[in-house]
Amino acid sequence: MISTGDLRKGITLELEGTLYTVLDYQHIKMGRGSAQIRMKLKDVRAGHIIERTFQAGEKFVRARVERQRVQYLYNDGDLFHFMNTESYEQIALNRDKMGDAVNYLRENATCEVLTHGDEAIGVELPAAVELMVAETDPGVRGDTAQGGTKPARLETGITVQVPLFISTGEMVKVDTRSGEYLERA
Repeated sequence: MISTGDLRKGITLELEGTLYTVLDYQHIKMGRGSAQIRMKLKDVRAGHIIERTFQAGEKFVRARVERQRVQYLYNDGDLFHFMNTESYEQIALNRDKMGDAVNYLRENATCEVLTHGDEAIGVELPAAVELMVAETDPGVRGDTAQGGTKPARLETGITVQVPLFISTGEMVKVDTRSGEYLERA
């Protein structure tokens, strides 16, 4: 059991038989009433997001989520195939369970698959990944007084803002949580 005081982003809870991941939470104290907790929850299986309000001090069942280190192999339409690096067992996840992770996955990349019981429920990426710039306009020297940015399409298809000195074919490091450029790789 976990109480409202122990909540953190990313924790998986079981509410009314459904698994939810905590995306955001706020502690609200108004006037005379008791404190409340407003949570933004993502349904792990269905993928939709809901907002719920609970009384402070309420207890929740924490879902037991296991992490398996895997290597991304390939995608086949809406299925993404991974291989457990220890047992060589293959795991397939559909696009709904992948979420934003599809924007940062390269073949042979390592990540973690989250499982609840025998069911794979999602993917957890490292905080930053290295991707190649597939297409970007050339930066013109003297465009700005400060450091300017330009859009660049990466090898996975996602577009990020990069500094003017980055050119096509270079490797860049991208933050998987915010989708922002970090540095050259």
